[in-house]
Parts: sequence; C-alpha cells; structure tokens
Amino acid sequence: MKNDPRKHFSALDIIHKILREHIRPGDICIDATAGRGKDTLFLAGLVGESGSVTAFDIQEEAVESTRALLRENGMEGRARAVLDSHANMAAYAEPGTVSAITFNFGWLPGGDHNVFTHPESSIAAINAGLTLLRDSGIMTLIIYYGRETGFAERDALLEFLPTVDSDIYTVVEMPFVNRTNCPPIPIVILKG
Repeated sequence: MKNDPRKHFSALDIIHKILREHIRPGDICIDATAGRGKDTLFLAGLVGESGSVTAFDIQEEAVESTRALLRENGMEGRARAVLDSHANMAAYAEPGTVSAITFNFGWLPGGDHNVFTHPESSIAAINAGLTLLRDSGIMTLIIYYGRETGFAERDALLEFLPTVDSDIYTVVEMPFVNRTNCPPIPIVILKG
C-alpha cells in the first residue's frame, strides 16, 4: 500500500520551516506574490508587532483577499497589501533592509489560470529583491508550473538563477525527485 501523498511535506511546508528559522520579531519582510494572503499572514506572525510585511499582487482580487485575511486576524497594523507588480518592490523598501522575501510563481489559487506570473517581471522582481536583502537575508521561491502555463517561466527562472552572483548569494534548488505531475520547485537564496 502506498503512503498517502497528503502526508508528505509540501514545497510550502519546506519554505515555511526555513523562514521560521530566519525571521525574527522586528524584521521587515516582503511577500512578492500575495495571492490569497496566507504567506503574508504567516510572515506577519513571525515579524511581531515591531516588524512589517509588504505584500504585492497585480490582481485586485488577490489584494482584497489578503487585506480581508489580515483584518480577520488582527494583523493589518503590521502588514499591508499593495496593488502593484512585484517588479516594483524597490520603491517600497530601502536597499539592505529586508530580512526575507518570498515568491510563489504561477497563478492565483482558485483564480483565473489565464492570469499568471511571467518570466520578465519575475526575474526583474528577483533582481530588485536581491538589492533589498540585508546581510544574512533570505529569499524563497516556489515555482509552480504545469497545465497550459508555467513551463516557460520555470525554464527562464532555472536558467537565470545560476547567474546570480555567487560571491554574494548562495542559491539552493530543492526539486522533488520522486514526485510526478510537475511538482513545485522550492528554491532558497541566502545573502552573505
């Protein structure tokens, strides 16, 4: 009898475990792809009352979902959702001040699969985020791909990531090698 796949660690479980180990109260964090707001809420819990989280999404539905989730959990004082591209995140934080940035590439959960992240803006956002990270800061990425979309972005990101300056950053890719059907790819970038 096979193990129940729902009991295996997901890419999100892995990324959240890593983020828990790096984020401290008072930190500044960015959720580059707000989606339904779950990562924004997770980060807001980690940064505490003295920290802050800025979440980005280009879809009004995602921003409203995130704002509602923050309100329901009393976190609107430490996190905000912004209707803007993650490629513009450098306009919202100073270089070298952000402790953690998280990305979930793909489409809005439960949303229109015809609206999804694109390689050009995603790579621009990663580059912007790298300048914002403080020393020992962390960036996490989960690449969701499959169906009609996502393969081009996956390929572009996996081609881009080896070009990140290895004198400053360490990039670790953690693919699921024994899962079928386009499993998400978790990636961690550490500065310093």
